[in-house]
Amino acid sequence: MQIIDSHCHLDDYEDLAGVIARAEQAGVGTMLAIGIGDGPDTMHRALELAHQHSQVFATVGIHPQETHQATEENLTRLAALAADPRCVAVGEIGLDYYHLNNPGIPTQQAAFIAQMKVAGEARKPITIHCRTSELAIPAAKAKYEPADAWEDLLRLIAEHWTPTGLPGIMHCFSGNEDQAARSLAAGFYLSFAGNLTYPKSTTIQAVARTAPLDRILVETDAPFLSPIPHRGEQNEPARTAITARFLAEIRGISYEEVAAQTTANFHTLFSCTRTTA
Repeated sequence: MQIIDSHCHLDDYEDLAGVIARAEQAGVGTMLAIGIGDGPDTMHRALELAHQHSQVFATVGIHPQETHQATEENLTRLAALAADPRCVAVGEIGLDYYHLNNPGIPTQQAAFIAQMKVAGEARKPITIHCRTSELAIPAAKAKYEPADAWEDLLRLIAEHWTPTGLPGIMHCFSGNEDQAARSLAAGFYLSFAGNLTYPKSTTIQAVARTAPLDRILVETDAPFLSPIPHRGEQNEPARTAITARFLAEIRGISYEEVAAQTTANFHTLFSCTRTTA
């Protein structure tokens, strides 16, 4: 039974050949490599991998932490990379009000809007990163609050993305049921990562139990967020199935149904991957 890792950072590995081989052995037939690099100067690396490996597709984007580098030159480069047929989405983009050293709110929001414009013009979906300041250190909370990343994100999507009629992915969905419902209404798929398996992730698990089966995806966010029982280890796409099995268990359905449906959902979202993967 094949499954798809809808979000992984393949350019972070030294032993990429081994990572891809282990993914294939685990039944991971397709991987979406996220093209943020270490910043805009290296956001092309995932796309290069997609051209080298038939089972890999890519995104390209400027992560919220790097949005101080969302210059006109880098946005122009982003648009050129997004036009490549092996690039299926723009991302991960969005808002991150968690880390103290992240750019300020106006900078993040301006870059998010600019990248949604690039994606809209390229007619490519977007993949979203959203992190709130709820669990941030006091200094970061003081910097970002009372602003709420989810509220700002959904407002900007309604203003600048919904009019395009294009879909997207809420990567590593970690919101609540209301935020899930609003994301689904805006045309987004909810992608669940290894943190779904963590004991304290009860809110995410509640969403995963009830979200429409035809609007969910699974991912690793590798090399991050390794699922139980590998929490704390370097993650790999081969572990996509662990999260999928946990998702099947809490929904009371078979792993085979989750694998088949999330694979179909990915191909629906990215129709070009159905015939060329």
